[in-house]
Amino acid sequence: MTTFAEIGVDSKIIKAIEELGFENPMPVQEKVISYLMREDSGDVIALAQTGTGKTAAFGLPLIQKTDISVKHIQHLVLCPTRELCLQISNDLTSYSKYKSGIKIAAVYGGASAETQIRDIKKGAQIISATPGRLNDLIDRGVVNLSKIKTVVLDEADEMLNMGFRDELESILAETPAGKNTLLFSATMPNEVMAIANRYMKNPEEITVGKRNSGAENVEHVCYMVHAKDRYLALKRIADFYPEIYGIIFCRTRYETKEVAEQLVKDGYNAEALHGDLSQQQRDAVMNKFRIKHLKLLVATDVAARGLDVDSLTHIINYNLPEDLEIYTHRSGRTGRAGKTGISIIIANLKEKHSLNTIEKQINKKFKHLPIPSGKEICEKQLFYLVDRMQNVELNDTQIDSFLPDIYKKLETVPKEELIKRFVSLEFNRFLDYYNNTPDLNVPSDGGSRSRGNSTASGFTRFFINLGKTDDLKPANLIGMVNDYTGVRNIDIGDIEILKNFSFFEADSNYKDKILDGFQNKSFKKRKIGIEIASGKKGRSEQKQESGNDRKRFKRGPSRDKAKQKKNYKH
Repeated sequence: MTTFAEIGVDSKIIKAIEELGFENPMPVQEKVISYLMREDSGDVIALAQTGTGKTAAFGLPLIQKTDISVKHIQHLVLCPTRELCLQISNDLTSYSKYKSGIKIAAVYGGASAETQIRDIKKGAQIISATPGRLNDLIDRGVVNLSKIKTVVLDEADEMLNMGFRDELESILAETPAGKNTLLFSATMPNEVMAIANRYMKNPEEITVGKRNSGAENVEHVCYMVHAKDRYLALKRIADFYPEIYGIIFCRTRYETKEVAEQLVKDGYNAEALHGDLSQQQRDAVMNKFRIKHLKLLVATDVAARGLDVDSLTHIINYNLPEDLEIYTHRSGRTGRAGKTGISIIIANLKEKHSLNTIEKQINKKFKHLPIPSGKEICEKQLFYLVDRMQNVELNDTQIDSFLPDIYKKLETVPKEELIKRFVSLEFNRFLDYYNNTPDLNVPSDGGSRSRGNSTASGFTRFFINLGKTDDLKPANLIGMVNDYTGVRNIDIGDIEILKNFSFFEADSNYKDKILDGFQNKSFKKRKIGIEIASGKKGRSEQKQESGNDRKRFKRGPSRDKAKQKKNYKH
């Protein structure tokens, strides 16, 4: 097995990293460090998952190549978030513990700029920075990048996903042409390729695993459910894995808050992480999660960026990301540092195409599993409880004095009954909750539509008095549902746009929100009328309903005067 000494790492740096538990270089470290230690090394594109040791891969060569006699910025590391910026800065400081004279500064938003300016003016040779704050300090004349030797773009795809392209180009324009550029990314979308083509010179491409692939130690699992059962499925998954320690990814802030609040209400050890939190609240939640005082973190993709935890057991995709490439980042947060992990998707039938796309992207197949039954969950929890009891550490000195009274109190209880009572005391919540619970699984053929109300299971069918004559399009309808309810990504089923009115299906969980949200709203100056449809109509019934539509929701201010009088009399 290759050692750090064999790939050219200085003995003082090796001493520091051995104290941190480094034994042998990980694959990305071996490849990148070996190349960067060469005299003729140039630009590098390194494609590897988050958590594979990228910080040390670029950090150790930067420290070793730093000239401690020079008191200006020699190396710059750009990254997407405050948390990652601080982590990189702290890691580089640890790696350089025995290399006296090296100064490292962290530059990021949400903290005092004056403190960061002082650190730079003390002669920092390496800066870890987020693009926004660094641009600010460049504009203020505090940071001069004209003499730097190396720029590292860490998690380049994430920076571009977060909209930092203009800031990155502005920063790179301040750097000398002769510098080396090291680009580290989990995926290589077109935007990252464009940056590489524009600012890099014949880069050495180093890939660990297949390009854009998922982490090797991650198992990818899919549970298929009806949209209305998504939350119930989430609870069953959490209960089926008693030792779960993971992140639940949602698309929106609203959904993140809603899911977290419901989990807490149902007795789960969970909290939300989203953009509405203050930095102080965010830090508090993240610190609790890092030290495992929280088992489940419900987060948006943006909020979770920079959160680096090596021991996550599960990633749960409550919803697929809008940009499917982000799935690679999500799943890469588990299965790190040689450990295994599970990335779970809770999907519905309409997402089958997206699942196929992700499989091609990560070069792996999803394992499609049935949602665990109540009996299976109870069995799993029961034996987890027994295992904990068997392995509990006994503190004889603390409990011995209580034992005589305990034995006396329990002497009339037979051994078998004592075990039953102990198990029931800890376990009744699961037994009660999962008694006669329904099967949440979707049949392999997707199940048949329930013709009782002519709509898919879990969907409610709505009538709306807008149609082709109003120039109504499916996108308009979906947009109105999102805007008027304040809930993004409500599952929409069939949409049928007819001449003067339309029908659409939507997740039944949001039935009341949709009805309330559309009240007193207009579309192109026409007042909207909406109600729950009784069922699908044949053509003759549609014509009749069209007439009823005109009676219920008039198109304009004029009405037939005879009808006015008739209605007035009634």
